[in-house]
Amino acid sequence: MLEYLTDDLREGLRQAAARKSRPKGRLHIQLGDAVFPLARLWATGLAVDADRLTHLRGLVDLYDGPRHIGHCLIVASVIEGDELVCEFKTYQPVSPTPPVDFERTGEEISGYLPLH
Repeated sequence: MLEYLTDDLREGLRQAAARKSRPKGRLHIQLGDAVFPLARLWATGLAVDADRLTHLRGLVDLYDGPRHIGHCLIVASVIEGDELVCEFKTYQPVSPTPPVDFERTGEEISGYLPLH
């Protein structure tokens, strides 16, 4: 049945099937107000659909749904197929607690008793 379709239509159907077969993740990057879902993420880089973004460089925020999980410093990006593949220099995870400049030993104090 597909042999009766034009080459352009066959290519469009192939691209649509490839987009549909990708897992729908909650991971996305945010640049100001713009949000771009990730196609893939690995230890030293990430990939975004090339039809949404054609060039990326600089500091971006990485989110898992509404939860902010880190900052990535992207130093290189290249289009490979239908994806924009970005390599980052550093990845800094976001911690739920503020950093401290001393070693914590023992249990934390849960409260103080009044003096009088």
